[in-house]
Amino acid sequence: MITIVKNIGVLYGVHSPTQPLRDKGLADLPAISNAWISVEGNVITGFGIMNDGSYPGDKQDSGIQYYDAAGGVVLPCWCDSHTHLVFAASREEEFVDKIRGLTYSQIAEKGGGILNSARKLNLVSEDELFTLSWNRLQEIRKLGTGAVEIKSGYGLTLDGELKMLRVIRRLKEKSGMTIKSTFLGAHSFPEEYKHDHESYIRIIIEEMIPRVATEKLADYIDVFCESGFFSPEETIRIVKAGQAVGLKPKIHANQLNLSGGVQAGELRVLVRAAGVAHLQREGIARRVVDDQRAFLVAKAHALAVADRRRRGGACRSALAA
Repeated sequence: MITIVKNIGVLYGVHSPTQPLRDKGLADLPAISNAWISVEGNVITGFGIMNDGSYPGDKQDSGIQYYDAAGGVVLPCWCDSHTHLVFAASREEEFVDKIRGLTYSQIAEKGGGILNSARKLNLVSEDELFTLSWNRLQEIRKLGTGAVEIKSGYGLTLDGELKMLRVIRRLKEKSGMTIKSTFLGAHSFPEEYKHDHESYIRIIIEEMIPRVATEKLADYIDVFCESGFFSPEETIRIVKAGQAVGLKPKIHANQLNLSGGVQAGELRVLVRAAGVAHLQREGIARRVVDDQRAFLVAKAHALAVADRRRRGGACRSALAA
């Protein structure tokens, strides 16, 4: 099926870069007015100005579907590469702790943060979780998101993680959107494994990862490599176990501190095909090589940096793309 959108007021993003955009190139968003665009399957097959002779014209063809934009704007959809869209309930009660000056790590230490979300998620059924998540997916879709990555990581048990990943699969099947699933069982240590990291890591490697692979529930594996969470050494073990069953590696590092996750040489090699969630200036020179891509998690990153600055930290944020 060919889809042609005509009478577009402004069509944005009409460049065709063969390399990732960097530096000043990110500020360049070329556009044309009074435009048309044609799409076949998932490929843009043509675009141009309505009255310059390039428009193929309206044809009585059952294989072509026409949309009249009536002067509206057409622009590339958002590709959201880092989300936690599947969760049971919000944690607004923790804002009181933030107002009182507690840091992310301090809130986590008292059982808040990720552990708070995990407790709430494990109390709801898969169907309830799907309904909540479906409504959120429709919200971001209406705001222009066309492709999204969704992580697990709020289960922290075998059943909880599988429940989240099955919900993600159902969202993908029902919505028709491009959805990539990431297994993040190594998001935090459950309370009962607070002083026994090795036992939980073995559960991830020996129980969770094999089930995720058998049910084909994830595209990627991610680890929260941070002080107070998973060390670079623990991260490497978990990521390698995921790679062994075909999961592509990511790393969620340097959000709270310079944890060494980005800088660890072996880990950089493991994640070169995927992405790093948080970067600081010290890590950027080592991280952005070849044609790797960095993504901005704008709000979370800004709040974390602001918190470090408030506490007198010397680290300054930067973004490379």
